[in-house]
Amino acid sequence: MTEYKPKNILITGAAGFIASHVANRLVRNYPDYKIVVLDKLDYCSNLKNLNPSRSSANFKFVKGDIGSVDLVNYLLITESIDTIMHFAAQTHVDNSFGNSFEFTKNNIYGTHVLLEACKVTGQIRRFIHVSTDEVYGETDEDAVVGNHEASQLLPTNPYSATKAGAEMLVMAYGRSYGLPVITTRGNNVYGPNQFPEKLIPKFILLAMRGQPLPIHGDGSNVRSYLYCEDVAEAFEVVLHKGEVGHVYNIGTKRERRVIDVAKDICKLCSLDSDKVIKFVENRPFNDQRYFLDDQKLKNLGWSERTVWEEGLKKTMEWYMNNPDWWGDVSGALLPHPRMLMMPGMFEGSEETKFLVSQSMNTNTQNKMLVPTPRSNVSSPKKPQLKFLIYGRTGWLGGILGKLCEKQGIQYEYGRGRLEDRSQLILDIQNVKPTHVFNAAGVTGRPNVDWCESHKQETIRTNVVGTLTLADVCREHELLLMNYATGCIFEYDVEHPEGSGIGFKEEDKPNFFGSFYSKTKAMVEELLKEYENVCTLRVRMPISSDLSNPRNFITKISRYNKVVNIPNSMTILDELLPISIEMAKRNCKGIWNFTNPGVVSHNEILEMYKSYIDPSFKWVNFTLEEQARVIVAARSNNELDATKLKNEFPELLSIKESLIKYVFEPNKVISN
Repeated sequence: MTEYKPKNILITGAAGFIASHVANRLVRNYPDYKIVVLDKLDYCSNLKNLNPSRSSANFKFVKGDIGSVDLVNYLLITESIDTIMHFAAQTHVDNSFGNSFEFTKNNIYGTHVLLEACKVTGQIRRFIHVSTDEVYGETDEDAVVGNHEASQLLPTNPYSATKAGAEMLVMAYGRSYGLPVITTRGNNVYGPNQFPEKLIPKFILLAMRGQPLPIHGDGSNVRSYLYCEDVAEAFEVVLHKGEVGHVYNIGTKRERRVIDVAKDICKLCSLDSDKVIKFVENRPFNDQRYFLDDQKLKNLGWSERTVWEEGLKKTMEWYMNNPDWWGDVSGALLPHPRMLMMPGMFEGSEETKFLVSQSMNTNTQNKMLVPTPRSNVSSPKKPQLKFLIYGRTGWLGGILGKLCEKQGIQYEYGRGRLEDRSQLILDIQNVKPTHVFNAAGVTGRPNVDWCESHKQETIRTNVVGTLTLADVCREHELLLMNYATGCIFEYDVEHPEGSGIGFKEEDKPNFFGSFYSKTKAMVEELLKEYENVCTLRVRMPISSDLSNPRNFITKISRYNKVVNIPNSMTILDELLPISIEMAKRNCKGIWNFTNPGVVSHNEILEMYKSYIDPSFKWVNFTLEEQARVIVAARSNNELDATKLKNEFPELLSIKESLIKYVFEPNKVISN
């Protein structure tokens, strides 16, 4: 069989781990090949990975996104590309559970752009598409024969699903347009230069720092590992000897359990694995085993050269000599990392035109091309809103998400726990929000009595968590909209019940009858030191959803007995949209976040009887009688909403808002 000999190769994603080893190998071994590498320098890419090649005459680097149609077409034509080795992809499974759309954009759309450019230019003689063993799905634990290239594709996570989808496009372009495509599916790869979101470099760095090694589940999952130089050699063989239209597995028969990998690293670091290994929550559908049949590639003359012990030792030595290669990687070392997802230029030629400028030197042998965006719009665009919301499973957080969808505002829910600073920083890096909303907090289930017996949990979220989030937002110059409570006051001599004199924003809390209110009063006082926080005092929240058990109306309509005391309350249907507008207006400080005026329990239940259930009945009891059946005292007060009313003159009084937003929409019409 005649070997294929390329002239001008485009390698995508070449500042990443595997592709950089391939690029460096080809630049070194084939000085007559021109190697053009394209990479957008995402979080897991590093130009230093290409240091061995950057001074070579046959090497050129281009910073750019494979999703840019204009850039890809430009490079294929101007560089006379005849071969593409397509490595660029989002590859970390954990990330795919948190931001699956980015995987679709990069892995499927990006591949499609490349294929279409190949079809249009008509000059490509080889298109090598790099896929993964994960497209086969989970291998049976007792299987003695691995998945061969004709095995069915059964991906089990968003990452592998996008890789399988990209493969289908590659196959379709091969059949429909005759593109000379080859696909590879590889096992796990390890070695120098790998970003430490992956298992082996993560464990090595953690071990070097004396930190626990987090293992998903029980560590029994089995994986096959190939050393990076062996894999680079495999691609060299596929490039020259691979047959068009074929698929090649790049694998090894040598398998290892995750826990054994951790133990081997502990041994190299002279650590006690029993003390260092920490078992953590498993990720969703963590495939037990991937096992490949690699005979087809061996028939081309390739074989694994590096034994596990040798490869692991080399990798360990490299990380010990280059501990700061990737800078601050604390986010990647978390048990369940969600690393930065850099959005690609999905719209391509519709929004971006590229001017290619020299960057490394000025002679005719350009070594680096940096695409420079040129806008066809003269005036600057207004920054697009994007909210990061904490409290996804909560009542307010859920409504906020729906409001964002209705208003066309981009949003994502935070994944980190409020008290975990590193996770909050990671959320902000991932989402890149313009505003942060905190609707998370402990109020107790079914009520605040729960907090009396769960004080540490209450402190952790309501005090430590809220303050940590405020501080992280301050560091990132972000406004924090913090939904707090007005249940930190009670009627007193200066603010007697029925007087119409409400507590103002500057008044000091005077109610400490419940541990919940104590924590809320404490954190409100401390948040005054943060100029980036807008504190919204919510009280007895009500919405038009009368089936929600957190709704104040739903609660009292189900009680056997109720007290009858006028209180300030918050109609969420009216006020939550106002909170979004307050974020847009950059409102800060403390705000009484209630509708003006007060309404009593009996007045609400009278409305309920009139609009919803004419047969409804209830029984009142006194505060003294109530105290006998509850653990913690309850706050009763009126908040002065003048400040909010002045900012939003259209704000309705509590009784008007109840009728318009709650009772009229739910009114039962009698036959």
